[in-house]
Amino acid sequence: MSLAAYCVICCRRMGTSTSPPKSSTYWRDIRNIIKFTGSLILGGSLFITYEVLALKKSLTLDTQVVEREKMKSYIYVHTVSLDKTENHDTFSTVDIEDHDCAVWLLLRKSRSDDRAARLQAVQEMSEAHHWHDYQYRIIAQACDMRTLTGLARSKESDLRFFLRPPPLPSLKEDSSTEEELRHLLASLPQTDLDECIQCFTALALSESSQSLAAQKGGLWCFGGNGLPYAESFGEVPSATVEMFCLEALVKHSEIPTHCDKIEANGGLQLLQRLYQLHKDCPKVQRNIMRILGNMALNEHLHSTIVRSGWVSILAEAIKSQHIMEASHAARTLANLDRETVPDKYQDGVYVLHPQHRTSQPIKADVLFIHGLMGAAFKTWRQQDNDQDLTEKVSEDETKYTTCWPKSWLARDCPALRIISVEYDTSLSDWRARCPTERKSIAFRSNELLRKLRAAGVGDRPVVWVSHSMGGLLVKKMLLEASKKPEMSTIINNTRGIIFYSVPHHGSHLAEYSVNIRYLLFPSLEVKELSKDSPALKTLQDDFLEFAKDKNFQVLSFVETLPTYIGSMIKLHVVPLESADLGLGDLIPVDVNHLNICKPKRKDTFLYQRTLQFIRDALAKDLEN
Repeated sequence: MSLAAYCVICCRRMGTSTSPPKSSTYWRDIRNIIKFTGSLILGGSLFITYEVLALKKSLTLDTQVVEREKMKSYIYVHTVSLDKTENHDTFSTVDIEDHDCAVWLLLRKSRSDDRAARLQAVQEMSEAHHWHDYQYRIIAQACDMRTLTGLARSKESDLRFFLRPPPLPSLKEDSSTEEELRHLLASLPQTDLDECIQCFTALALSESSQSLAAQKGGLWCFGGNGLPYAESFGEVPSATVEMFCLEALVKHSEIPTHCDKIEANGGLQLLQRLYQLHKDCPKVQRNIMRILGNMALNEHLHSTIVRSGWVSILAEAIKSQHIMEASHAARTLANLDRETVPDKYQDGVYVLHPQHRTSQPIKADVLFIHGLMGAAFKTWRQQDNDQDLTEKVSEDETKYTTCWPKSWLARDCPALRIISVEYDTSLSDWRARCPTERKSIAFRSNELLRKLRAAGVGDRPVVWVSHSMGGLLVKKMLLEASKKPEMSTIINNTRGIIFYSVPHHGSHLAEYSVNIRYLLFPSLEVKELSKDSPALKTLQDDFLEFAKDKNFQVLSFVETLPTYIGSMIKLHVVPLESADLGLGDLIPVDVNHLNICKPKRKDTFLYQRTLQFIRDALAKDLEN
């Protein structure tokens, strides 16, 4: 409008003015119009450019905000009628993009009333490796406890399915994890307890009190109450005290009502804090896993365990290359997975294969029972050689394996469930923590028999594999099972027994320990292995009578080389005549007592003959 007005004024001037010449005035006015118009256009362009840039900036989206919005759970819950005949759809696809529909459909399928559909949904989720991060997080936020546990037990599951554990509560002022652990232990019932649990608890609380006093400047003396403290701790005091408390908590967690107390008093969060603090201490982590595995035996605690964030930790641990770490996590997750695991794995019972959910049908069980001073994993490692220990733990288990039943046998016979059992043994009763009678073969066999039956042993054909004293436990367990109608399936389904240097008639180790007093206060286990032990002779006679009309095979191996005990003593632990059961084949092998159950390589006679026996004993069962 201003430009038009200016033009009108200029035209009027041109019409009324008489001076200077008409042509010069006309061109001057044209130049003025051009100058004004150019300035106006330039200014307008700059203004419009500024406005456009400002508008663009105000409309720019923060991509992180978009991702956070996508991570939100778009779950729309309708009002549920009390009429059960109505079909309600708890999920809506409102505001869901096309490529997200599959995620929500799987979530819906995972909550189906059809068990097969739920299992299929979890399997499809675990096989998804092409999703965006936010899609995994949608599943993590929206799935139920059953689905989350299934994903943790699925071998190929992406760890992005699992949210980080929630933040742990802050410690009380002037407190420490050691003190909190001690308070937790002290809060548990201390009356009407088993003698063994009382002993563990008293020792842990006593050592804790001394440690706290020492931290305040007391008890650093070599007399009075300070002496036990000085004798007990060779490491960092707090770490050692924590170990005492954890060992006591392991015993307490075997009692269901005590598990409730541990949960109610914040034990799950405290154990998680300790687990994170001691990532470089496998022994601490294993005891924590034992406690958690025992608590998982109580189904009413499952939701609390999941909410506390433990499933995320277990999902990572079960993928570990370290067999002990993976096996402890596998036990806990199996106890949490009531969808596919009807059995319950109590403390000391570990499934080596399969540790994940599998479509492979399991047709038989193979049980490994270690001997005196053995363990569920280290007893069954490959024979040690001159290589550096750091080179042994590698992903290539064809070169060296820390557990050949898991690495070799599971591959050769994938239809087997392979279980390894662990129990405490000692050579001496010096400073024993539990009553002596609890260490007898009779007591241990009953305890292991109960645990194995709870794990479903006896529901399938069984082959027992034992080393040293473990073979005596196997014999005693079968005798005890034959007397109990509820255990008859174990007898009926036993297909074979392998004995690795089992002292059916006594051991030179026991004879040397008792007579020469090499050991101070030899333990009951050692005494029972002596050649003149009445319990050992009765066990041998009873087993031969029991086995004569039973349809199972027996294979025995025996060492021919002496074993070094310490740096000074060389001893033939189980001689040929003691390893002769009187049933089945007896095969001498040129190894010592420790290596009789540790094949040097997968292609050696020791492993191949063991594998052949298992296949032959289970031939009909594996074919079906």
